[in-house]
Amino acid sequence: MAAIDCGTNSIRLLVADLPDPSAGSTAPLVDLSRRMEIVRLGQGVDATGRLAPEAIERTRVALTDYAADIAKLGAERVRMCATSATRDAENAADFRAMVEQTLGVPPEVVSGDEEARLSFTGAVRGLPADAQSPYLVVDIGGGSTEFVVGSRDAGVHAAISMDIGCVRMTERHLHGDPPSLDEVAAAQADIAVAVDRALTAVPGREASTLVGLAGSVTTVVAIAQELTEYDPTRIHHARVSYDRVAEVTARLLTLTREQRLAIPVMHPGRADVIGAGALVLRVIMERAGMDSVVASEHDILDGIAWSLAATSR
Repeated sequence: MAAIDCGTNSIRLLVADLPDPSAGSTAPLVDLSRRMEIVRLGQGVDATGRLAPEAIERTRVALTDYAADIAKLGAERVRMCATSATRDAENAADFRAMVEQTLGVPPEVVSGDEEARLSFTGAVRGLPADAQSPYLVVDIGGGSTEFVVGSRDAGVHAAISMDIGCVRMTERHLHGDPPSLDEVAAAQADIAVAVDRALTAVPGREASTLVGLAGSVTTVVAIAQELTEYDPTRIHHARVSYDRVAEVTARLLTLTREQRLAIPVMHPGRADVIGAGALVLRVIMERAGMDSVVASEHDILDGIAWSLAATSR
């Protein structure tokens, strides 16, 4: 199976085999290739309503490389999901044409609800025993954040997508380097309104465990653990307290971009938006009353692959 997740900030690839049936119902996929490139497809979308030509070109270059990897590994089924940036763009047809020409299959511009359900599927499978159900799964992307409440056995109970991603909040509010106190306050207020709406709709405050997905969360967790290099095996299913998340967020929002780039675990393409991503996570924890978050390296990408597995059986 080959799964591609094309979001506002990054484009990611997973090529994987199904686990051996003897491994049990909670066994993860067997990764053959898991890759990520920061292409910032959603550059300026919040302000212009259009995908920038240079952003489409950056995505094409990454997708060309992914297509070669998919062919080399002999994936039998391919699914590409495009999320927030291409839901919002007026010129989405240009993007679709590029993808079909480059990859050979059309992108699926999934709804926020479908995006949330795919994220939940990818995240919940394989959670440790101490992660008690029901779960509130939050996927903090570049353009939007998905909120999903559900359990391992019963699946998704409710889901909603809100336009409070790390790129969108940075472009809308955090203009200084570092951002001013007023800019941070404005971003926090904007995020809090959206989070309260989401937690009422799903309802997130009734969940026992908060599971955080995507690069903003995993980067915050890596910093909280004081890792000297980004190590997915140390981050996956790590539990970090609210107090530690708040400390990391406060620090990130007072550093310049150059100082954030110097943090050992920081991806260069994430340095300018990580403050906003951390702030979204902190506000979610505050408004949901969560004293910790469990990070997952498995997310919508794994959900897309599992969706292919389900239809091939």
